[in-house]
Amino acid sequence: MKEAFPIIRKRIKGPELGEFMLSIRRSGVRTEDLVFLCIGTDRSTGDSLGPLVGTMLEEAGYTQVLGTLEFPLDASNMIHRLTSLPLMKSGKSFIAIDACLGQSSSITSYQVSNQPMEPGKSVGRMLPPVGNYSIAAIVNHNEGNQYAILQGTSLYRIMTMAKEITTSIMDVFPLESAAGLTPEGELG
Repeated sequence: MKEAFPIIRKRIKGPELGEFMLSIRRSGVRTEDLVFLCIGTDRSTGDSLGPLVGTMLEEAGYTQVLGTLEFPLDASNMIHRLTSLPLMKSGKSFIAIDACLGQSSSITSYQVSNQPMEPGKSVGRMLPPVGNYSIAAIVNHNEGNQYAILQGTSLYRIMTMAKEITTSIMDVFPLESAAGLTPEGELG
């Protein structure tokens, strides 16, 4: 019988992202098992975090990425893109990455979980839960007009947080060539 893992849902700061990634790795997930669902749009500064992470991962050589600046994974196309994706039935593990709004004291923190996320929830969207694991970057406060707040979010903050997420992924789940392995999986 497979051992059940306790549900993890906690708020962390950027330096703790690596430990969260290590918890995923310790559960038996390998780099080649991962698909990154980088949710958001390139049309709003605050909501561009997911596509920025996707673009950074793709530029680093990761191939199992859905959601980039060029081809965002957002509310307008998410259901269609996910249901038409053969990887959804492949036994892969999915890490969903998205921006969200939260309390002022939580800005620049991350809400991480070993459970799916509900994208768009902080702006009142009703989309299906996605991911086996989730990282929600708290990019601004949740007060007033959420769309205006996302639009007015600091690009510097978004870039900094996107780099933190990307770095933690690359450190814990390196590509074979980056880990000093040959294509056959032997040390080079």
